[in-house]
Amino acid sequence: MAVEELLPGSLLETLRGRASGYDERNEFCHQDLSDLAAADYLRMFVPLDDGGLGFGLEKVAAAQQRLASAAPATALAVNMHLVWTGVASLLEARGDRTLHYVLTEAAAGEIFAFGISEAANDSVLFDSNTVAEPTGDGGYKYTGTKIFTSLSPVWTRLGVFGKDSTVPEDQLVYGFVDRASQGYKIKDDWNTLGMRASQSNSTVLDGVEVPEARIFRKLPVGPNPDPLIFAIFATFETLLAAVYTGIGSRAVDLAVEAAHGRTSAKHQGRSYALDPDIRWRVADAVIAMDGIYPQLAQTARDVDDLIDHGPHWFPRLVGLKVRATETARNVVDIAIRVSGGRGYFRGSELERLYRDVLAGMYHPSNDESAHGTVANAWLGPLEE
Repeated sequence: MAVEELLPGSLLETLRGRASGYDERNEFCHQDLSDLAAADYLRMFVPLDDGGLGFGLEKVAAAQQRLASAAPATALAVNMHLVWTGVASLLEARGDRTLHYVLTEAAAGEIFAFGISEAANDSVLFDSNTVAEPTGDGGYKYTGTKIFTSLSPVWTRLGVFGKDSTVPEDQLVYGFVDRASQGYKIKDDWNTLGMRASQSNSTVLDGVEVPEARIFRKLPVGPNPDPLIFAIFATFETLLAAVYTGIGSRAVDLAVEAAHGRTSAKHQGRSYALDPDIRWRVADAVIAMDGIYPQLAQTARDVDDLIDHGPHWFPRLVGLKVRATETARNVVDIAIRVSGGRGYFRGSELERLYRDVLAGMYHPSNDESAHGTVANAWLGPLEE
């Protein structure tokens, strides 16, 4: 199935038409998610034999780019489900079926969310402030607070990790919390500048128990080469880049539309599309975006094709994320300038994109961390 068949123009317009209302009401995109689920969108990574669409990362990234051009916050929310199904798919492609049940459960309608981020934890996947306490029967109890938990109103499986300090060497323990479990609370604290329909509330884990069957990885604290870490980084960074590339693409369309729609009294009522300065700005936005599309597609294709970039994989992934989010932010800014005063009014699509695109700077890897990763790869680590 082609991405355009999965997300036809009529569906995109429906989703775009709802986006301003979700944003204004600070409300989760329930109807969007229902429509996407009905279209098998949440099963993109699920193999054909398991009832899914059998997409690889390149095709899923293209779909997310298209979705984000209409409803960025919906795309960002869905990203978290796609990350876990993508991780399971990437692991299977590399001979690891540990998370095959994620794919079969996604095929059955379960919704997975990402409960990894923590306040003041800039180590991200390499350490955790959450306590993972062994229960004695192979399971663990988790205590801590996860932030930016997208899909909070609807997830049925929450992927979490925490640190077990009861063993000789601390280890990070990954597992899935079932929504029916006791011992967690979802806070109603998502009142943000943008990406409001994602409803990425904080989740307080207060001894929530994960049985042994749902514990899927134990890793040492600190960077390590485990395939799970690569799979998370590859899907998370690539799909984030896809969402913000979609925002940038839509901003270019709106800039072109605004340039043709505005007229200049100074130039005897001629369209601003003929104004040299406006033409330069629109061209600048197009040139910037033209550099992102092939980078995004090639990075995702390399993941699908099992290309071995060795120690340069992580610099490539974080570099893509930073370039995509920063380029999209700059392009939206250009579109706002081209649009004139109308873009400054509440409720315009550009005004919403202007707020939504700012979220890109907060997702890991942030600008500072990404530059550190790239510098270490090319220049070597800092001397102690």
